[in-house]
Amino acid sequence: MGSESIIKRMNELGKKRIPFLFILDYDMVKPMVLPISEIDPDRLLYSINGVSNYNGKFRKTKEDIRFSSSPVCKDRYTKAFDLVQKHIKYGDSFLLNLTMPSSISTNLSLKDIFNLTNARYKLWLKDTFVVFSPEIFVQTKGQRISSFPMKGTIDASIPNAREKLLQSKKELAEHYTIVDLIRNDLSIVAKNVRVEQFRYIDDVITNRGCLLQMSSEIVGDLPYDFRNGIGDMMFSMLPAGSISGAPKRKTLEIINDSENYDRGYYTGVCGIFDGENIDSGVMIRYIEQSSDGLIYKSGGGITSQSNLEEEYQELKDKIYIPI
Repeated sequence: MGSESIIKRMNELGKKRIPFLFILDYDMVKPMVLPISEIDPDRLLYSINGVSNYNGKFRKTKEDIRFSSSPVCKDRYTKAFDLVQKHIKYGDSFLLNLTMPSSISTNLSLKDIFNLTNARYKLWLKDTFVVFSPEIFVQTKGQRISSFPMKGTIDASIPNAREKLLQSKKELAEHYTIVDLIRNDLSIVAKNVRVEQFRYIDDVITNRGCLLQMSSEIVGDLPYDFRNGIGDMMFSMLPAGSISGAPKRKTLEIINDSENYDRGYYTGVCGIFDGENIDSGVMIRYIEQSSDGLIYKSGGGITSQSNLEEEYQELKDKIYIPI
């Protein structure tokens, strides 16, 4: 089903206040919308901030788990990084989210990973992918819409990690840019858009230790009848600013030229409309089943102040499962 059909379907379900799950891929060529009552748990499992169709138990212990990665080769990443920096130097982009696919090996199935991980937004699509994302895209409550872009990650074990993250000029510039981009995106659908929290830090527990992740909160006021046009509203803000960049249109062209792979559902958006409100997340922290085995897709924001070694390390740091 194409984008136009999906938008129409979301609008119809929203107008009738019928709860549904939506899964919108990065390129918006394979979007899915499923009324909650029609979801088959043998093919699709979801957990959206604790609202889930899964009731089973995970029988492995942490000590039983094997998980290792073979990150994308540095030469490939360097070539892409240099191309991005060239465009930034020319003024084509100010912030670009550069991602790459890495191979992983584990004794866990995709379904095991869904069952085991702790995350706000989780999806398992049989024989396809699993996602366990910490990042909120947009949430609504009554007439209020909120977005919480994440930009800035550091290994919590680094001495003075929190202070280094907050004091980094590169991270500050990146965060200002993404907050401004999300303000613009929310302004497409809402009025009185404002920043309510700027740069707060969450702890993210992983199988390899703790990461610190920086976010901000941006809110706006929706029209009273926004539920009649949920599809139009959601698609007008895609792809998510935090996983694309600014200015968005030109940056998307550069991403396509530099990454040279199909993101698929990675960095798309998933969520639930419960009949009244929307709760949605950005599909980061993502493992995909391919003909060559399991692929973990990860990356980070690039600016003029980015350092190749640090950005490549961030890509590797994000190859984890949150347990």
